[in-house]
Amino acid sequence: MHRYRSHTCGELRASDVGTDVRLSGWLHNRRDLGGILFIDLRDHYGITQLVARPGTAAAAALDKLSKETVVRVDGKVVSRGAENVNADLPTGEIEIEAAEVEVLGAAAPLPFTINTDDGVNEERRLEYRFLDLRRERMHRNIMLRSAVIAAIRHKMVALGFNEMATPILTATSPEGARDFVVPSRLNPGKFYALPQAPQQFKQLLMISGFDRYFQIAPCFRDEDARADRSPGEFYQLDVEMSFVEQEDVFQPIEKLMTELFTEFGGGREVTSPFPRIPFRESMLKYGNDKPDLRAQLELVDITDVFEGSEFKAFAGKHVRALPVPDTAAQPRKFFDGLGDFAVSLGAKGLAWVRVGEDGTLTGPIAKFLTEENVKVLTERLGLVAGHAVFFGAGEFDEVSKIMGPVRVEAAKRAGHFEENVFRFCWIVDFPMYEKDEETGKIDFSHNPFSMPQGGMKDLEEKDPLDILAWQYDIVCNGIELSSGAIRNHEPDVMLKAFEIAGYEAETVEREFAGMLRAFRLGAPPHGGIAPGVDRIVMLLADEPNIRETIAFPLNGNAQDLMMGAPTVLEEARLRELNISLRKPVEVKETEGRPISEAVHPDASR
Repeated sequence: MHRYRSHTCGELRASDVGTDVRLSGWLHNRRDLGGILFIDLRDHYGITQLVARPGTAAAAALDKLSKETVVRVDGKVVSRGAENVNADLPTGEIEIEAAEVEVLGAAAPLPFTINTDDGVNEERRLEYRFLDLRRERMHRNIMLRSAVIAAIRHKMVALGFNEMATPILTATSPEGARDFVVPSRLNPGKFYALPQAPQQFKQLLMISGFDRYFQIAPCFRDEDARADRSPGEFYQLDVEMSFVEQEDVFQPIEKLMTELFTEFGGGREVTSPFPRIPFRESMLKYGNDKPDLRAQLELVDITDVFEGSEFKAFAGKHVRALPVPDTAAQPRKFFDGLGDFAVSLGAKGLAWVRVGEDGTLTGPIAKFLTEENVKVLTERLGLVAGHAVFFGAGEFDEVSKIMGPVRVEAAKRAGHFEENVFRFCWIVDFPMYEKDEETGKIDFSHNPFSMPQGGMKDLEEKDPLDILAWQYDIVCNGIELSSGAIRNHEPDVMLKAFEIAGYEAETVEREFAGMLRAFRLGAPPHGGIAPGVDRIVMLLADEPNIRETIAFPLNGNAQDLMMGAPTVLEEARLRELNISLRKPVEVKETEGRPISEAVHPDASR
């Protein structure tokens, strides 16, 4: 028999009754019922129940061991009997009559309980991440991640893509976040950078003649944490294609996502095909450019209705309405609750009216609406008895910031929110430029490396604020999985695009010398995207925080509490690297925006 096990803890069934077996695993739980010990033994594959009778050597040994001790157990498979079957376990029809026990790894007292989610704080969990990963939920999430990545590789190859590796040690790049830098011992005073993304390399692969590239790419960005963004490092499905237009990128990615979310989504419905929503339409209807389409409500721009109005709260402001049907039975606390929610987002309050059985409007602002206001609102919003309407007024961005989340919250509270579905969409037609409200300066709104729709002609003839770019985002359930673009591969068009944003040609030539040199030696039209693997798994696992899907994440302060990183280097090591340290100084904002702050083409903003 094998030194440690003849079977795993998830393998034995009723057909194995009578077999002598050897199992190894962790002591998951122990119960003493009248002197008879019942032990749950756990390994990677599952749980098997052991039973140790009073007076046996096995019982004496198991009774003294702490939870999470690693043991080897020899015994015989016996039937539990119909009345004792545990239907929740694949091994629930049998148990092992323990005969011999060997301790393989003793466990000291645990810092927290493994077999229950006992509310231990995240810092403690990350400090003892190897223990946290023993929990069923965490183990399941990491195995889901492994299966998803394996499926991505298989499906991408089937779609005609070739997996290629790009460098980890590279040059600093003008992208959307701060680089992590690595000192070069052999080149004193110089530094490598860890790649924020393989963006330039994957474009260079297209210029080199490789047609369809993909990579499960590690990316490194020195940026702050969010619920859907892990600081430090993350993984993305990096994709690039040659001789393509926007729809050519959409087709394989849409097929991939549909198959992935169908296969691993636990039976949840998946949108197909993915709707294409122009950026400006998304901002107006949903209040943001990553709409949660599970909320079956839409905002409506009614600014014109109140032009010249004497109602000061709306007059001269951007006004959007949110009609919510079927609210006749909703109590006053429904309206007050949404008002409180809006205030939590920074609003001063939330105006509303409701439509009665006779079509009249009642509510806090009903008396300020003229007959003409009521008539236009009724027609435009399709109001009928039972409708409620919530209003937001102010600057466009301010209204969007408030009414976007209110739309989703109202849908949830009023029963107009789809559960257990994945609602995908593409956000398209992003504006190429935007105006800085304080300086009046024209700048790139999304990323500077996309091909403008209309090419050089539009750059030369159109108002910059009217120029659209071949840029797109893929969004699922309100989470942006990635941005992408058809790349600007024409040097003259690229120089003109930067000129409009205030960058001199000499600066662009210096900052992007390598790419421009490649473009001038025969570059095909190309485009791509890079969906975040961590975010995909987060959605599939139905986890609210991305760290729950990563085996060893950093905490919110970009620290590894388990390994003690980042660390202090000894003086001898610093001398070897030709580095001297100085105390941190307060960094003040400087005027102007360096070209190095250009947004990365496939960054999740």
